Amino acid sequence: MKLTYHGHSTFVVEADGKRVIIDPFLEHNPSATIKPSDVKVDAVLLTHAHFDHIADALPIALANDCPIIANFELANHFEKLGAKTHGLGQGGGFDFDFGRVKLTLAFHGAGLDMPNGEVVYGGAPAGILLTIGDKTLYHAGDTGLFGDMKWIGELNKLDAALLPIGDNYTMGPDDAVLAATWLKAGVTIPMHYNTFPVIQQDPHAFAKRLGEFGLEGAVLTSGASIEI
Repeated sequence: MKLTYHGHSTFVVEADGKRVIIDPFLEHNPSATIKPSDVKVDAVLLTHAHFDHIADALPIALANDCPIIANFELANHFEKLGAKTHGLGQGGGFDFDFGRVKLTLAFHGAGLDMPNGEVVYGGAPAGILLTIGDKTLYHAGDTGLFGDMKWIGELNKLDAALLPIGDNYTMGPDDAVLAATWLKAGVTIPMHYNTFPVIQQDPHAFAKRLGEFGLEGAVLTSGASIEI
């Protein structure tokens, strides 16, 4: 499985000839090195409804004639805009032709910004367990620390965990280190940091702290990849 980071919480995942993108935020992301039109994928996976996680979901899905996979309410929203979709509920999973997607808990907000300025309910925020072939990754989405992360680590053999470290809106580095000790993934990759001034963090310091617990951390610059 190959993971390519595109800044903030955006990852392209490739394995077995299939590609998916998680939380595409490219056009308005200062650290992104690609544009939505550059993306070629078999599915778009979304953790929650906030702009910095769904901004480019629709154009990518339409250009690739592929589904948007998200919580039920968010999937319905994009279906009304003309996209193919598949809605899931927290704790629910489904086997797609590219692999299996299961939504987990996440503790965060759920507001969906509408063109008229109204904010409506965008469904429950989630994390994503993605399995392609014999590899499984956990994309935590935007979340605070919660105890059931222990169960996620115990019930799944995680090859990679993608954890927010930015603080303010999500876990900060301290809580993310604790989460990593529970998840026990083959590699832990920080995300959701340094995009905005309020979430400035040192990802290398985070990765170093993981090593103190015998865990492997990998810091990816935007556009960089790792094989797991």
